[in-house]
Amino acid sequence: MSKALLAALASAGEDRPDALTVAGRPCSREELLGAAGAVAARIAGAPVVAVRAEATLETVVAVVGGLLAGVPVVPLPPDSGPAERDHILRDSGATLLLTGVGGAGGDAGPGAGGQDSRGGGRGGPGVTVMPVDAAERADWAKPEPDEAATAFILYTSGTTGAPKGALISRRAVAAGLDGLADAWAWTPDDTLAHGLPLFHVHGLVLGVLGALRVGSRLVHTGRPRPEAYAAAGGTLYFGVPTVWHRVAGDPAAARALRGARLLVSGSAPLPTPVFRELAELTGHQVVERYGMTETLITVATRADGERRPGHVGVPLPGVRTRIVAEPGAEIGELEVTGPTLFDGYLNRPEATAASYAADGWFRTGDIAAIGPDGTHRIVGRASTDMIKSGGYRIGAGEVENALLDHPAVREAAVVGAPHEDLGQEIVAYVVADGVGEAELIDFVAGHLSAHKRPRKVRFLEALPRNAMGKPQKRLLPPA
Repeated sequence: MSKALLAALASAGEDRPDALTVAGRPCSREELLGAAGAVAARIAGAPVVAVRAEATLETVVAVVGGLLAGVPVVPLPPDSGPAERDHILRDSGATLLLTGVGGAGGDAGPGAGGQDSRGGGRGGPGVTVMPVDAAERADWAKPEPDEAATAFILYTSGTTGAPKGALISRRAVAAGLDGLADAWAWTPDDTLAHGLPLFHVHGLVLGVLGALRVGSRLVHTGRPRPEAYAAAGGTLYFGVPTVWHRVAGDPAAARALRGARLLVSGSAPLPTPVFRELAELTGHQVVERYGMTETLITVATRADGERRPGHVGVPLPGVRTRIVAEPGAEIGELEVTGPTLFDGYLNRPEATAASYAADGWFRTGDIAAIGPDGTHRIVGRASTDMIKSGGYRIGAGEVENALLDHPAVREAAVVGAPHEDLGQEIVAYVVADGVGEAELIDFVAGHLSAHKRPRKVRFLEALPRNAMGKPQKRLLPPA
């Protein structure tokens, strides 16, 4: 495929009036190009542009407009608080904030085309808020920027401090999408359906640009409700574990997906019970994949490959992986190298250097195992999910999956807590009905090695999660 990121959008074959549908609003590729061309003409020459990334057609138009103009795009979560919003705008150097028609939508700035001069306010000083009208049209005939140019500045979750801006090149995006198209046999004949947020790699880069680059039809459901997925008519569906859990809990909606070709889960591990329930209801074994903001997607289960719960597949073309572990250990930190990697953190040379090993491989901070056939299994984060207890190295994800196999457990998060004798003891936080601590401890001990059983179980009403459904272990109450 052409290295030009948007080449397929401009040269797609037969167009259709609903080539792209977002929250019920259809748009042809020609209309999208015209609207994005109007945005490109207005923002050309800006150093950086932020986009209030709501699940709207205007967001897609704004992002494509930024890419056409060669202006780095900063997706801004629409529900971000003032401190996070101000940090992202200030840190990125964005001078423009694109929003839907009608201004900032109540959260992002002082009004259409205006400036926020209040200092530390919603738009930030010197940030012009510019409305995007999906009905506007303009021709944009300039060639695409060089493939090495920055396409996005994507901000990390900030779990270890203020969010950092990861510089993602056009080349990296193209390489990742082409690799996934190969892995999933993704073609223009597909219809991709999903309802994921448009400020993350999963929903925006894979879920919008993937369809535009491949040439497939896209149906964004607005929100990822089971009934919306059922009505979308997709051949390819994207979801996160929370979405798939809800789909599995709606048997009628799940059965409506039997006509699909592929169900994909990512952004967090898919619990084994959900994998099994979906297989029974939809007739499909979900494929999982692995990646992060700094690397995009590097590992994926192939459409023609074996699908096993808890496994995320093999490296994409051009990507290499390795495990850095202590002698004799089966699990260790996953390191990767390849064409999908970011170009560093914006204005953070020390953080960039620290994220790479001495020989240039990126240190993911995730704990993984690689099987003899090259299939990867992600155990968790090194900072929170590698538990060292009584001389054993235990992955929290393995214990979590064992807990989720118990019919009474709906959610589970496992951490290591300081312990005088063991070094760390395994503590499980669960959302469950009609089961006690001793029963769950014995259940895990019966499924895994005895040393992997939780020493304590804490019951919660719900686990703290972020917008993508990932449990936020740092927000769990003290053990």
